[in-house]
Amino acid sequence: MSLKEKFSTGPWLIGIFIFCGAMAGVVLLGLLAAVVTEKRSEVASIFNNKVEDIKGIEPKSERWGKNYPREYQTFKQTSEMNFKSKYLGNMPEDILEARPDMVILWAGYAFARDYRAPRGHWYTIEDMRATLRVGSPGVGDSKDLQPATCWTCKSPDVLRMMEKMGVAEYYKAPWSSLGSEIVNPIGCADCHDPETMELTITRPGVIEYYQRTGGDVKNATIGEMRSLVCAQCHVEYYFKGDGKYLTLPWDKGLKAEDMEAYYDELEYSDFVNAVSKTPIIKTQHPDYELFLMGPHGEKGLSCADCHMPYVSDGGVKYSNHHLVSPLKDISASCQVCHRDSEETLRNLVYERFDSIVELRSRLEPELAKAHILVKIAMENGATDEELAPVRKLIRAAQWRWDFVVASHGAAFHAPLESARVLSHGIDKTFQAQLLANEILFKHGVTEFDLPDISTKEKAQSYIGLDMPLLEAQKAEFMKTVVPKWIETAKANGRI
Repeated sequence: MSLKEKFSTGPWLIGIFIFCGAMAGVVLLGLLAAVVTEKRSEVASIFNNKVEDIKGIEPKSERWGKNYPREYQTFKQTSEMNFKSKYLGNMPEDILEARPDMVILWAGYAFARDYRAPRGHWYTIEDMRATLRVGSPGVGDSKDLQPATCWTCKSPDVLRMMEKMGVAEYYKAPWSSLGSEIVNPIGCADCHDPETMELTITRPGVIEYYQRTGGDVKNATIGEMRSLVCAQCHVEYYFKGDGKYLTLPWDKGLKAEDMEAYYDELEYSDFVNAVSKTPIIKTQHPDYELFLMGPHGEKGLSCADCHMPYVSDGGVKYSNHHLVSPLKDISASCQVCHRDSEETLRNLVYERFDSIVELRSRLEPELAKAHILVKIAMENGATDEELAPVRKLIRAAQWRWDFVVASHGAAFHAPLESARVLSHGIDKTFQAQLLANEILFKHGVTEFDLPDISTKEKAQSYIGLDMPLLEAQKAEFMKTVVPKWIETAKANGRI
């Protein structure tokens, strides 16, 4: 038998394949063992070199930072205000001043007083105290406008107060009653177990949703948790009942129409618009929901993949906790997966934002006009029965407008879904205007003047807000009440 004939027979070939496969398996197992060993050594090194022994609820992130200096140093960068993209960034910006139509949409609600672009997590407590939306309790006749529920996403001190007071009692307390207790901005304790450093859900809303729907958030994968810890706050929610219990309206689904159906079934509204007397749902910030409907969410990426990209330092791999727009560092965020140039990627993002902003800018003034048309109709004798179908359309249109506007990054997270929702809002707005004009004509009104709401000041005056008084009260509050809160917090070792 020739050599060629020997090696062409089945047993020889099978033997060679088995040998090669076995050797490849040994090599792969060796590599895996090396990686696991290296990772275990890295983790062991971190835990064996802890400076602070943290147990229970520790709201002071600087204590965590002694054990995890790299993560903490990047977290401190959330105090920076040096980034501006084509639309927003991490700098202060008065949105009502730029888009005064929003004052009309939120007439009768605290957002008509003050609505500013969000800064970094470093400023959650500072910005909450300073906003006109919570009132200026303790100054003149000013009262709390919001319950303690409004603190829920702003500080790890919330966890301590929930444990101390009970969740339900915490939610229904007056906002100002916890001013000297909730003093540390969003930090490590909001997302991590202090002993294992594993990601953990600390806010009841997400946990309770899973329980209501027969699930258990503890079964979430690591990848899912890298988004769910963000979803503790970056979601749509509402304050349920007199106790203002924070609840996620996901029971029927996560789309705008699903949550709208949930609210409609409850006949729930956050406020009645002071101009049109329309019951309105105030959207919070459905970032997580829209992210899941976009291309990155559909492919299984997490929030942290783009907003907290991995970086290396001295052979140690860790997540950047700067928590800022991926556009600030495209190479670390986007180019990990995409091989296009930074300029190309940035322009692709801007194209999506341009398209959504165009739709939003078409809807916003027309929706404000619809509210005003209803007011004019009321002033000319139109009844609630006549105006009911108009108000129903306005409610639906405003929910869709706010669903996209209130979501951070919606135009990028889910451009197609954002465009769909806004387009439906435009359609419903023009239907509302058409019906309102028919009612006006029925009541003999063929000519009327629309108010001048071209600036924030003019729009706020039109809806009856005494802004000089409100701003003076807030200034006094910041000068007298807040320093006492801080003094008490320091005396009690809270900060």
